[in-house]
Amino acid sequence: MRIITEDEIIKTVKTMCIDAAFDLSEDVKKGFHECLTTEESDIGKSVLNELLENAEIATKERLPLCQDTGFAVFFVDLGEDVHINGSLIKAINEGVRQAYKEAYLRKSILADPLRRKNTGDNTPAIIHIDFVEGDKIKIMFSAKGGGSENMSRVGMLKPSDGAEGVKNFIVETAKLAGPNPCPPMIVGVGIGGTFEKAAMLAKKAIFRDLHEHNPDPFYAEMEKELLERINKLGIGPQGLGGKTTALAVHVNAFPCHIASLPLAVNIQCHSSRHRVISI
Repeated sequence: MRIITEDEIIKTVKTMCIDAAFDLSEDVKKGFHECLTTEESDIGKSVLNELLENAEIATKERLPLCQDTGFAVFFVDLGEDVHINGSLIKAINEGVRQAYKEAYLRKSILADPLRRKNTGDNTPAIIHIDFVEGDKIKIMFSAKGGGSENMSRVGMLKPSDGAEGVKNFIVETAKLAGPNPCPPMIVGVGIGGTFEKAAMLAKKAIFRDLHEHNPDPFYAEMEKELLERINKLGIGPQGLGGKTTALAVHVNAFPCHIASLPLAVNIQCHSSRHRVISI
């Protein structure tokens, strides 16, 4: 049994939150450069170059990539041979609290959705925990902005809708989103499970490295087809037109009931601020 302290978790989470806010993930920067070679719109190319310049300034000046520094969302793989000396939930929230205070990141979280008073420290975080084999904790973090989150959808499709119905729903979601999620977007998709499981699958999909496809060839091919269809919408970078509406489509699937076909689409903006660290 391996012991991990609250302090170790707090320090790790704090570092993840600050680094993600200031330093755009390398896979996303690589995606911008790749899109510059295929984008045909002069305005689209200009916007992509500005996004890269913005990322460089954020890193150099230690400034947030975007003023919306996001809801702190975590997926945690907790090893069954790990004992935490303290509380995992409290430690993650304390790491978020310290990061958003010390780095002067915008606090965007309300204590109640209808009585809209800010908590003042960007907590509570959204935390999903899975138990896995081993003696490590894998922490996955994403700073999820409100504008892109608002463009996400869940649908309970009929099994008879099949693969084409699923693909049409996903493309329609991107079309309805238009310029609102600050494209080029990353499209996370969850298929199967139950109502809430589909949404979690879609959320976790946006954590995946931009260039990593689903290991199942069937879904990998679907991801490629969906990316092509979404980029043919012509929305383009920041909604100003062009071929680069999405950087990637990531699909996660899970077994489901014979009478159901749950589907969720979680949209992520171009400022995909994510980190993965193992303790």
